[in-house]
Amino acid sequence: MSRVAGRFVLPALVAALFAAPLWFMLTGSLRPAGLPPPRTLELWPPEATLDAYRRLPELMPLFRYLANSAMVAAVAVPLTVLTAALTGFGVRLLPPSARRKAVVALVVVLLVPVTAVWATRFEVFRLAGVTDTIVPLLAPALLAVSPFLVLLYAWSFGGVPDSQLQSARLEGAGWLTVWRRVALPQVRPATLAVAVLAFTFHWANFIDPLLYLHSGDRYTFPLALRFLLLLNPTDWPLLMAGCVIATLPCVVVFLLAQRVLLSDDPLAALRRGRP
Repeated sequence: MSRVAGRFVLPALVAALFAAPLWFMLTGSLRPAGLPPPRTLELWPPEATLDAYRRLPELMPLFRYLANSAMVAAVAVPLTVLTAALTGFGVRLLPPSARRKAVVALVVVLLVPVTAVWATRFEVFRLAGVTDTIVPLLAPALLAVSPFLVLLYAWSFGGVPDSQLQSARLEGAGWLTVWRRVALPQVRPATLAVAVLAFTFHWANFIDPLLYLHSGDRYTFPLALRFLLLLNPTDWPLLMAGCVIATLPCVVVFLLAQRVLLSDDPLAALRRGRP
């Protein structure tokens, strides 16, 4: 009985705890227009309606903002994965003493508050003349978004035996070939985790569009949600509908990644769409 509770009941309770906000966000979006949030626990609105979802495209260019966010994520996520994987592999190849120093340096950079570099980054992009473009939104991808993603790859590549790397080198393979054909295939779970984290960051990024974008037709969806709140701050069903649309891609990506990770053959499961 304890084993059943440990394998099924406890994970189900934890999943329900994290899924509860998503459920109440969904039910809040189905309430009639103009109603405030319920004062008591409400599992389902008594008069559920999709009116909030129908009104969203009428109040703002919804699909343009979604397309802008999708374009940023489509370009930035592969760049993030590529940068983090190459940098993590480079850390893996360092001698032990230099590797420890590199890890310490990455941890120190990780501890620097993001707010400490906002002003400097804005001035750099302003002088480069790329504000109000997509470039500042893609720039974090060229730095792997966060040192944490580099550390994740460095730790994963640490499980690749030196004998395999050296054997590939003796066969005449360059380090890029060794990275692509020997090391990278052995850290697919790390690649998937980095891709999911990168997608979540770029899709939900609010600060960078707020700092660098000025033209309304270039807004991403998180920034559009902020202006929707300023436009109609008391229409909670409308705001919750916007939050549901903003959250849905992240949930879908997480569920797809989970199915791939739990399958015996991740690549085959990804191609077939089933575990």
